[in-house]
Amino acid sequence: MSWPLAFSTLGCSGLPLADVVELARSTGWLGLELRAADDEPVHVGLSPEERVAARALLESGGVTVLAVASYVKVARGEIGDDECVADALAHADLARDLGAPFVRVFPGAEEPGADADARAVRRLNAIAERLPEGVAVLLETHDSHPQGVDIARVLSQVSGDVGTIWDVMHPWRTGEPISVTKDVLAPYLRHVQVKDVLSPTERTPLPLGDGTIPLAEFYAALRELGYQGWMSLEWESKWHPEAVPLADALKVKPDFA
Repeated sequence: MSWPLAFSTLGCSGLPLADVVELARSTGWLGLELRAADDEPVHVGLSPEERVAARALLESGGVTVLAVASYVKVARGEIGDDECVADALAHADLARDLGAPFVRVFPGAEEPGADADARAVRRLNAIAERLPEGVAVLLETHDSHPQGVDIARVLSQVSGDVGTIWDVMHPWRTGEPISVTKDVLAPYLRHVQVKDVLSPTERTPLPLGDGTIPLAEFYAALRELGYQGWMSLEWESKWHPEAVPLADALKVKPDFA
């Protein structure tokens, strides 16, 4: 079993959308996660006219927009509930306007624990009640909640169109076996992100297969789950400028054998 290929625009930060589309078409990685930030062509400050134009460009280019990748942190204590929920919903509206079925959010707690979980549960439930039709919110295995067990602990208390993104690196780098991540995320899994690095502490992006993340085991786990979504490369060159350019990384396709 194989999966269609996508990439996050984190790997080509600031690149105009027309060039992003051309990169997708020329490499065969035809799905896109659109990083939403002030320094990107996609962000919540776009006018209605700009959103229409962006969607038309993406649709005419033959790519599939999978997600708006926000930086909303639903477990963060330094912001209030209303601010967090409003920010997430603004990104969900952007996802709707661009034809994306998902909006990505992070946990982002200053310290993990019961209080952080409670904030995330409370806010995700509030977001889910007001999501635009056709858009789900996905909580990524990341930062304060890197493991599948962390995400499942939160999502088991959330109702509505809410799921998870399994970023393969973060559970692995914190010692959670892939078999455990697979089992606990099974009820919630909507999307996956693939990457490779040298070690849990040396996380400069490497072409798939050149690092030590057990990708074959990851692919096997997805097959066991019957996962039918996209396989998205999150090439973190914005945070690791020493990495090779995304265009070069996309030359290496995942080995699903």
